Amino acid sequence: MALRNEPTARQMRLAIELRRLREAAGLTAREAAALLGVSAPQISQIEAGLSGVSEKRLRRLASHYVCADQDFIDALVAMATDRTRGWWEEYRRLLPTSFLDLAELEHHATFLREVAILHVSGLLQTEEYARAVFSSRVPELTADELELRVRHRMRRQQITVPYELVIHEAALRIRVSDRNASRAQLTKLLHLSEADNITVRVIPFDLDGFTRASSTMTYVGGPLPKLDTVVRDAPHGSVFIDSEAQLNAYRTRFRRVEAVSLDPDRSRDFIHKLAKEL
Repeated sequence: MALRNEPTARQMRLAIELRRLREAAGLTAREAAALLGVSAPQISQIEAGLSGVSEKRLRRLASHYVCADQDFIDALVAMATDRTRGWWEEYRRLLPTSFLDLAELEHHATFLREVAILHVSGLLQTEEYARAVFSSRVPELTADELELRVRHRMRRQQITVPYELVIHEAALRIRVSDRNASRAQLTKLLHLSEADNITVRVIPFDLDGFTRASSTMTYVGGPLPKLDTVVRDAPHGSVFIDSEAQLNAYRTRFRRVEAVSLDPDRSRDFIHKLAKEL
């Protein structure tokens, strides 16, 4: 099997989980290879996401690693045997890899939770709003690069799983373009918030002593809690966080932010009032 030049975030997550299982079992890569009857470099390639692993080999590894969590093993097998070639592959070598990895992650999500501080979430943006956000990038994008990013963002907006957005008033008030674009964006937010699977909550400016939403975050649910992922923005793309301790911290953080936000009905009233002011 040819080695991969550029493993996806999903392939890397499988590789990381297999390495974690081996390390938890107290085995070296050489010892794991001997148990499986392969070379040590093959185990290293699997754990680097450079090579795939069959269901048979994965289950044998899990057995050698004394992993008794059958649901977890089944979830890893599903990741290993998935041959999905999603719409995002159309953009490979046209957009940064992090754009494709994020779309793939969202495609396989069981639920999505997001905290937005300065901009409306990309999953709920209008095309004009998205174009204005990408246009502010330094250095400037070419016209083709700009349109690719906007088109990709619009394609991502196929939300079928439960999605919870907690958005700060700052993001609702900041005009990334003009007054009309802001009004259209708020109107789209109101419309989407009526969907059965989408919940929008607002954090108003006048909330006393609030410091918990100092930055954005996206929490992506996996098939099991231990396969959840947190996505954070970074200067050169998205950062994917998956350690158990950090996932627990972000779960707690989201619950606390959600608890102090306005409920969905009051949030819709709040957004409607802002739209009327425009």
